[in-house]
Amino acid sequence: MLQRFSFRQLLVIAFLLIAALLGAASLRALFTLEDLTLQSRDNAARALELSGAAQSLSERSVSMERTSRQSVVLDDRVLGKRFGDEAREATDILASLAAEGIPSAKARQWRAHLQTIGSLLAGPPDTALDRERQLAQAFRELEGVNAAIAVQVQQTIQQRNKSLEGKLEASRKHLAQQVTWAIVLAVAMALAFGVWFTLPLKRLENAIVGLGENRLDQVIAIQGPADLALVGQRLNWLRLRLVELDADKSRFLRHISHELKTPLASLREGVSLLEDGVAGTLSNDQREIAQILRHNTGVLQGQIEDLLRFNTAAFEARQLHRQNVDLLQLIEDQVDAQRLQWRARELSVTVIGEPLKMEVDPEKIGTALANLLSNAIRYSPLRGLIRLELIRLPGLARIDIHDQGIGVALADRERIFEPFYRGERQPADVVRGSGIGLSIVHEYIAAHGGRIALLPDQPGAHFRIELPHVFKN
Repeated sequence: MLQRFSFRQLLVIAFLLIAALLGAASLRALFTLEDLTLQSRDNAARALELSGAAQSLSERSVSMERTSRQSVVLDDRVLGKRFGDEAREATDILASLAAEGIPSAKARQWRAHLQTIGSLLAGPPDTALDRERQLAQAFRELEGVNAAIAVQVQQTIQQRNKSLEGKLEASRKHLAQQVTWAIVLAVAMALAFGVWFTLPLKRLENAIVGLGENRLDQVIAIQGPADLALVGQRLNWLRLRLVELDADKSRFLRHISHELKTPLASLREGVSLLEDGVAGTLSNDQREIAQILRHNTGVLQGQIEDLLRFNTAAFEARQLHRQNVDLLQLIEDQVDAQRLQWRARELSVTVIGEPLKMEVDPEKIGTALANLLSNAIRYSPLRGLIRLELIRLPGLARIDIHDQGIGVALADRERIFEPFYRGERQPADVVRGSGIGLSIVHEYIAAHGGRIALLPDQPGAHFRIELPHVFKN
């Protein structure tokens, strides 16, 4: 289903999903904070109302005391009526406090004192002073009840504040967990999408590298977004075209070499006949010309054979026959095979390393090592030193070949592995090479998935081979 979308569309979807996750967490945090703010505001308002009600109840009690005592002493009905109004207001305030959680026992006690005070307002005039003293005592007791109610109001306010603080702390922890999990999930999603998106890109990179290294036998099939899958199809089409072109090139080289070798053989035979005097005795100038012709035909034939040899090596590089081989033993075998050559130049050849088994094609790796060793022998001075070193590294084997020869010119380093390229530094006492030895080495090493490099060490040349393979015990 996802393969119907392009890479750009999937990238946008991934960004939207991550943004939606972080946005949802942010909105959740915002709504929670807003709800807590409203609760805190409501709690503060109710606390002010409770404190104000308790203060009003105390003030009403003071006003009731003054009014009731004046009413008893003066026997004034207007003052008695005012006391009744103040008593009803105080009773309403008490009811509101009771509704906010004031203990009912305190409310009953307050009403009982109010009832006692109300009963003392009526009576004969001669008892007014006695009743006034009883009212004073009753209001002192009522003041104690008011104080107890005020204390209870403060306790209620404190309990509500603590409850709100508990909610705030719990909400804070919950929000912290939500935000943390949202960030962790967003990072995990980003990593998952990143890995998922880069896999097809990595396959494309490997496919392009494979084409560059001439590994044309591997089918290119990219599973992923539609546009990347289409690019994979185009690369596979390009691979098939390269296979056809490579086959055409091989056929062309075989045909042209065959067509050239036949007249070239006739030409060499004719020159030989001329030199043998079959067509008559040659003058000195004519014999010199015949010798030049014979030399050049020999050079041309050698170049044709080198061309065929390189073409064969490039074709065989893609057909590996891997075996479990000890690389150290393979190196020592190549040194042994060229013992006469390096002894003739009085060279010292040293092999350093420990036994190391790998799955390689022994014939092709052996040929690569033989070519490098042969070059080192050709370019080394008399009584020079050649060192071959095998090192085991994580995931690969490294082979270094050092010599003390004239080295490679700086201008030749970029092209040293090109077919038929010969550097400017050539030893005067040996035959000039064909320029395909290092290119064959490069083909064989690349076919194994490895690489060869010329390192800028001085003096002499320093070639390094790296073969990334699984080691075998």
